[in-house]
Amino acid sequence: MALPRLLAVIRLRGRVRISREVKDTLEMLRLHRKNHAVIIDDRPSYMGMLKKVIDYVTWGEITSETLAYLLRRRGELEGGKKITDEYIQKTVGINSIEKLAQAIFDGKISLKDIPKLKPVFRLHPPSGGFKRSIKKHYGAGGELGYRGLEINELIRKMC
Repeated sequence: MALPRLLAVIRLRGRVRISREVKDTLEMLRLHRKNHAVIIDDRPSYMGMLKKVIDYVTWGEITSETLAYLLRRRGELEGGKKITDEYIQKTVGINSIEKLAQAIFDGKISLKDIPKLKPVFRLHPPSGGFKRSIKKHYGAGGELGYRGLEINELIRKMC
């Protein structure tokens, strides 16, 4: 059986004139505000949720290097503390955040296995701004929807 792909999902649009069904789905994905990101796998239930909220989010496959970058730059513990190599060594027994990201990517450990890690990454707006409209889909010259591996570039701009 193949390992599930890890997907990074980023909410790009706000909550004005949003239907109740879409709002509930965004809450289930823990995307409560603009520029919040979560890491999920590609199971069918998540894919159905993404289809429902396609007009509010963008997503794609995250690489282990970008996952390590995201954890190091924007990963938070309860109480607003930054995640550190020492904390990872003490709680999970892995030497560094880069090795932790590779273990998560390989399916050996889950983000849920890290005690007190917040499941949502609060990102900044992208440096230089969005190059295209956040009201159109990625294939139609916008920013929304599935973007594949190009999500990694967007995450780096938003950290």
